[in-house]
Amino acid sequence: MRLRVGFGYDVHPLKEGESFWLGGIEIPHNKGTVAHSDGDVLIHAICDAMLGASGLRDIGTQFPDSDSKYKNIDSKILLQETADKIRNLGYWIENIDSTICLQAPKIKDYVVEMQKTLSHCLNIFPDMISIKATTNEKLGFVGREEGVVAYAVILIAKYQ
Repeated sequence: MRLRVGFGYDVHPLKEGESFWLGGIEIPHNKGTVAHSDGDVLIHAICDAMLGASGLRDIGTQFPDSDSKYKNIDSKILLQETADKIRNLGYWIENIDSTICLQAPKIKDYVVEMQKTLSHCLNIFPDMISIKATTNEKLGFVGREEGVVAYAVILIAKYQ
C-alpha cells in the first residue's frame, strides 16, 4: 500500500455583512469571508491537502480565481471535484485532521454538522474528519477578527 500525506492552508479576510461559510455550512455571524468563491477556508485547506498529497499541485491551479465559472461557487462542489480527482488516481482518504483559527464566533456547536456535511461530500465516515478550533488569543489579524485561517492534514492511500 502506498501512503501519502498532504498539508493545506487557507486564509480569508472577514468583513461585516458577508456570509460566513465554514466546513460546508453557513454559520450565523455579523462578519463573513471576502473571497472569489464562498470563502470556506476549511474546505479550501482540505482541498489543498488532498491535491498536494496526490501530486495535483494546489487549489489555485485546479480552480483558478481568474476563471469566472468559479465566481461565488459553493466550495462543496470544489471539494467533491477534488475528491473525484484523487479517486481517479486510485487514492482514497484515510483521515483528515484540521484546525480553524478564529477569534469569533465559537464553532464548537457546529463541528458535528460540519463533519457530516464534509463526510457526505467526500463519501467517507464523519469520524474520519477531525475539526478543531482555536483563537489567536486576540493576537494578529485573527485576534482582531479581521480574518480566519484553516489548516488541514490528510492521509491518502492506494494499493500498488
